[in-house]
Amino acid sequence: MSNREVRQRIDKFCVVVPFVVKVTTEARMTQRTIEITEVIKHSMINNQQFIMKTKSTPVALLAIALLFNETISAQKPLYTAPFGVQTYTFRRSIGNDPAKVLDTIKTLGFTEVEGGGGRIAPEDFKKLCDERGISIPSTGADYGQLIKSPDSVVMRAKALGSKYVMCAWIPHQDGVLTIDDAKKAVEVFNKAGKYLKENGLIFCYHAHGYEFQPYQDGTLLDYIVKNTNPDYVSFEMDIFWIQFGGGDPVALLKKYGDRWKLMHLKDMRKGIKKDLTGGTSTENDVAFGTGQMDIPVILKEAKKAGIKHYFIEDESSNITEQLPVSIAYLKSLKE
Repeated sequence: MSNREVRQRIDKFCVVVPFVVKVTTEARMTQRTIEITEVIKHSMINNQQFIMKTKSTPVALLAIALLFNETISAQKPLYTAPFGVQTYTFRRSIGNDPAKVLDTIKTLGFTEVEGGGGRIAPEDFKKLCDERGISIPSTGADYGQLIKSPDSVVMRAKALGSKYVMCAWIPHQDGVLTIDDAKKAVEVFNKAGKYLKENGLIFCYHAHGYEFQPYQDGTLLDYIVKNTNPDYVSFEMDIFWIQFGGGDPVALLKKYGDRWKLMHLKDMRKGIKKDLTGGTSTENDVAFGTGQMDIPVILKEAKKAGIKHYFIEDESSNITEQLPVSIAYLKSLKE
């Protein structure tokens, strides 16, 4: 085989391999694929005698396998859980026409919701969801309900077919959570969580950002996690409020692992002022990928923690425009 023939084979190979990979994976060739192709091409040019002896077939097959595996790996989706949404996202309309809102939810591609249907009876809301192939793995409960009527919390959750019950607010005065508030919450959560577990449910506290008041060598959130019984109390991470209060979602996922059972996915407008109030303008909720949250890194750590249910929650008035963008963003993420 002449040098010219070798070079012709190399050039043909370097055109065909990326094409094969591209067609097979139904995706554009990645930059990594291009880099590997160039490396192999350079190596083949510098090893012409080896190619002459082998007629390049083993090398080509090996290279194709490497390129195929690299491309498949690069195209593996990061987000693999069901698409879920918090019904609070549709709070302006779901109470008036839950069926219509659920049609929208289904059209957007969601198969799970967290919450309820407003004024509609839970049994009726579940029926509407069932008709659309939507499940309700989690619902909410008021702090006062957990104290005064945990039986009604259980009845409602079971009527919805939910496995998880979350509470998203600890009452406190003047925007400041105190250690006394935290101690009371621990007592309430342990008692209610035990009752819910006895009835086949899992209780989760949804941290809201005001728990990052410093306490001893950590924060009041640390106090609440460490003093609640893991058999009775789990947690839902709202990544927006964790970061808004000064916490690090990734660090907390690593620190408390499988205590986290659920997650609210949001993105936060860049440059906003953060504090410990647990409140900010709802217009600071922005479409995924346009804000300051490092969603890919958070999702990777959430997977390690074993979180199975994720709910997009967009509290802004721009959900019609933002939700499709956020969904597309999650679908675009690759490992």
